[in-house]
Amino acid sequence: MNATELQEKLFYKKQSVYEKAGEAIVAEAYAFAEPYKEYLDAAKTEREAVTVSIEMARAAGFIPYKLGDALVAGGKYYYNNRDKSLYLFVIGTRPIEEGVRIAAAHIDSPRIDLKQCPLYEEAGMAFFKTHYYGGIRKYQWVATPLALHGVIVKKDGTSVTVAIGEDEKDPVFYINDLLPHLGHEMGKKPLDEAIPGEKLNVLIGNRPYIGADKDAVKLNAMSLLYEKYGITEDDFLSAELSVVPAAKARDIGFDRALIAAYGHDDRVCAYPALMSVLGLEAPENTVMCVLADKEETSSVGNTGMQSYIFPDLLTEIAKALGGNPAVVRAASRCLSADVSCAYDPNFPEVFEKRNTALLSCGVVLMKYTGARGKSATNDASAEYLGWLRSMMEKNGIVWQSGELGRVDCGGGSTVAKFIGNLNIDTVDLGVPVISMHAPCEAIAKVDLYEAYRAFVAFLHA
Repeated sequence: MNATELQEKLFYKKQSVYEKAGEAIVAEAYAFAEPYKEYLDAAKTEREAVTVSIEMARAAGFIPYKLGDALVAGGKYYYNNRDKSLYLFVIGTRPIEEGVRIAAAHIDSPRIDLKQCPLYEEAGMAFFKTHYYGGIRKYQWVATPLALHGVIVKKDGTSVTVAIGEDEKDPVFYINDLLPHLGHEMGKKPLDEAIPGEKLNVLIGNRPYIGADKDAVKLNAMSLLYEKYGITEDDFLSAELSVVPAAKARDIGFDRALIAAYGHDDRVCAYPALMSVLGLEAPENTVMCVLADKEETSSVGNTGMQSYIFPDLLTEIAKALGGNPAVVRAASRCLSADVSCAYDPNFPEVFEKRNTALLSCGVVLMKYTGARGKSATNDASAEYLGWLRSMMEKNGIVWQSGELGRVDCGGGSTVAKFIGNLNIDTVDLGVPVISMHAPCEAIAKVDLYEAYRAFVAFLHA
């Protein structure tokens, strides 16, 4: 065996999906990306993602589940948790104590939320006060078209859904930036300090209500809201309204290999995980897709991954099928479906290239996430990684290893640690992203599709 052959046999190297998988898989990937873009445009908040996902689940034969319901082999069920997180599961033919196959993603994304008393007027302009949600780079959100999404629960208990800025005929909203002619001192500040959080005020109007002696622009804006939605200013106290980018998902480049969109983190994993479960018919193991909320704010609250609803569901499924919940958890396996950063040659100083995912080299398997010293990481076992490697190689999945930046240079966490805490074998597997947490992120279509193929193989393994 010559040196070239020996290197080919012994060395590990990442390979492009285009090189390794072939034209048929690439064509399938490009086709798979089209409905994914539609999903992104329809699901810019976790509430919208739940609504759209339930519509898809019902079309695939899933029925609502309540805690304590009877379950049958082959049954397809979904549990809607307060319209903000969703659990879908299909009962397998094997005994439940052989474990559940779980694909867990999150459907919330960094954004800007309205404060509870948001509306005010200054210098003939009406604004909304805001509080940003998750890790954003605040300077990226100014001087760009924005849309308003959410729900308002009125004092009489009725609710109205809001989605303004997505239709071409809709108005958009806007956060003012300082012109460069007057921005010399601002330009000297670090990026994280140039736009303070309290300056992320959303411009919503400029026309006064004729006859008002004060707050005339605010009054005009409020009168328009009352006319359209029947709300008064105090109804904002019981509202969840978010400001998100108004742009649609679009292809990038002459070759259309990439997708630019808001919310790839983490709907680029949620969508293929969801699709992998929707397409199942009578699997051997019971399978579950988790679409969780609040990951961007530490997974707390009753719709986050730390909520008791997830172990409660596993317990109820086990009991309904005559199994011991502790035995079921110990035998279960999970893919924590969350994104990783992709190596960006424009910023090589923050990456360690050998251990960073590359665009179009397949789905990313991350043994650990966390930050400095592996803090707050699940850190999957070698045995579980070995099983997954074998599974993916057997099914021809193009995959790569990854890590979130250089040691001591940052890091991040996922829902994996909360699932691992339940004595479930868990590892992070997802799609590499350029410009993660930006209002417009980028991913490769072939990586999206390899994630879907990995979830399908995992759920059947």
